[in-house]
Amino acid sequence: MSNKIIYTLLILCACAQGMFGASGSTADSFQKTLLSPDGKLSVSISLQSGSLSYSVSYDGKTMIEPSSLGLTTDMGDYSRGLTYVSDRESLIDTTYTMRSTKQSSKHYVAKRLELTVKASGAKRDMTVVMQVSDNDIAYRYHFDGAPTTTKDEAGRVTILSETGSYRFPSHTTTFICPQIDGDHKGWMSTKPSYEEEYQADAPLTAPSMYGKGYTFPCLFHVGDDGWVLLSETGVGSNYCGSHISDYDPDKGYTIAFPDMTENHGLGSTTPAMSLPGDTPWRTITVGFTLKPIVETTIAYDVVDELYKARENYKPGRYTWSWLIWQDNSANYDDQVQFINTAAAMGYEYCLVDALWDVQIGRERIADLSRYAQSKGVSLMLWYNSNGCSNDAPQGPRNGMNTSIAREREMAWMESIGIKGIKVDFFGGDKQQTMQLYEDILSDANRHGIQVIFHGCTLPRGWEKMYPNFVASEAVLASENVYFSEHHAKQQGFELTMHPFCRNAVASMDWGGCIMNHYMNKEDKAGKRHRRYTSDTFEMASGIINQSSINCVDLQPSNLESLPAFELDFLRGLPTTWDKSEYLCGYPTKYIVMARKSTGGKWYVAGLNGEQTARSLTLSLPMFAGQTVAYYTDHPLKKGDLFPTPVKKTLKVGKDGKAKVSIQGMGGIIICE
Repeated sequence: MSNKIIYTLLILCACAQGMFGASGSTADSFQKTLLSPDGKLSVSISLQSGSLSYSVSYDGKTMIEPSSLGLTTDMGDYSRGLTYVSDRESLIDTTYTMRSTKQSSKHYVAKRLELTVKASGAKRDMTVVMQVSDNDIAYRYHFDGAPTTTKDEAGRVTILSETGSYRFPSHTTTFICPQIDGDHKGWMSTKPSYEEEYQADAPLTAPSMYGKGYTFPCLFHVGDDGWVLLSETGVGSNYCGSHISDYDPDKGYTIAFPDMTENHGLGSTTPAMSLPGDTPWRTITVGFTLKPIVETTIAYDVVDELYKARENYKPGRYTWSWLIWQDNSANYDDQVQFINTAAAMGYEYCLVDALWDVQIGRERIADLSRYAQSKGVSLMLWYNSNGCSNDAPQGPRNGMNTSIAREREMAWMESIGIKGIKVDFFGGDKQQTMQLYEDILSDANRHGIQVIFHGCTLPRGWEKMYPNFVASEAVLASENVYFSEHHAKQQGFELTMHPFCRNAVASMDWGGCIMNHYMNKEDKAGKRHRRYTSDTFEMASGIINQSSINCVDLQPSNLESLPAFELDFLRGLPTTWDKSEYLCGYPTKYIVMARKSTGGKWYVAGLNGEQTARSLTLSLPMFAGQTVAYYTDHPLKKGDLFPTPVKKTLKVGKDGKAKVSIQGMGGIIICE
């Protein structure tokens, strides 16, 4: 008998013994408790006095206090005056595989409740769908689509607001990023680009910087009781992207829709859908430790593939001239240098960034693509997303905003062997903008092209929904290390934040292991500021930052300037994983993770986001009793700006224990 069958039988037995919890219902009230398969996560759902609410506890500790559920729509108010219609319980038990996330396969088991309620005067009933698995909750709202019986019966619905909320215990602190609007706060109408700064361990009541709430995902530390991560998944052309409001002591955080100023003021702030229809999933990940937060797969567990991959898309690494050489490097000769660098490293791709259309031209791009292919490298090309939605001058412009333009561009790219695109400057979460993301992805798949988005929103289950989707930026990324010495100094803070939040729920194109010491082409002091992290930190970030096509920002000169052992490691840097495990860490301070590559090799990587060295005893059962490769940094000597990287060996005890030290703003890598 297979392990899956045994596990399912155990779950069914647990259900028969009361896993679903006590319940009761009348026309005016309903109460039910759902328990996770392991019995630790508990969600209580209630209909009282015409309103729906839920609360969450873990191991008996309150994680979310009673919080509201509901919607207001143009066909009825589903937030109050509700009456009970029916409820149905079931067990979800599925297994799926994926190509491009932190885990290649998953067995998802969850308890499911479908609670249907009637709103006074509404044309259709609403069903709340709640699923509870070990450490994860997902809920959404459903409206049926039974054939209309009268001419005025609704066949579509506009969602005016979601009244769902999140109320936390008062001692909770936050790790969240402020939402910004598009009203004169961003460069050339490109905001929000989801590149604002996180605050660590801030109080619940702290007002957001721009008065617009906070961007998903959102991490909360419920004191000694544990951690909660909020996000959403399953958002495509079917809905707008959402975020959370500022905190209200009475209501908590509430679901917030896009601001009118987003997307250059174009498009509706409220989503609409035909019936039958479902809202996206709201997700809540809960754990006593940070392990379930870092390892969660809930963004993929509850969504489905929307179309088949045209081909077996290839993961890999890419070189990128723009980060250090900037706009002027979009010329033929400079790109040849970066193609040659990719070829020397055995990398699959080279990204040609903005302005190639005027500084290289289409005919010479075709020549450049042929040259790259002769070296075993495929090109990816940058595009502006715009038509009338942003004012950014970089081109190619007006190539991705309509189906006619996309077909022209993508057919041409397919004909010359282009394998990927990076599309930039989206500026909003309106349903109209989400439709554009989906259209680009669907059209690109038809031509065998993979897609990276920049200046964009959080991916919401897209790696599974759209099989040619690679990753999105949606983070204060590597370009800011170049632009600002402040962010160069903050790199440790930021890259030890994302594994617990942004990169926990979706692939992240942060933009490169930066191997130059100085932010200039010559890699010399005196021209722009320096990098503040060690070489080992940068190499380890290639393991920590998850994306199936990952940037390694090697400059051509790095092939001569870097130690041979660093180049050897970077040549073999994997980008797809069978398994990812959290070992230890704290947001904005440090992180150590273990990942098992698709090839079956384990890598342990650690980053120290602080200035002081950190000593750790790691549990490494995958290396028990072995002598393994150990990349680390020598302690910084007086007068040195950069620590000396070193590769040596590490003896792991038979019990799997190993002592390591991560230097300030340094890193470690342990591998076979």
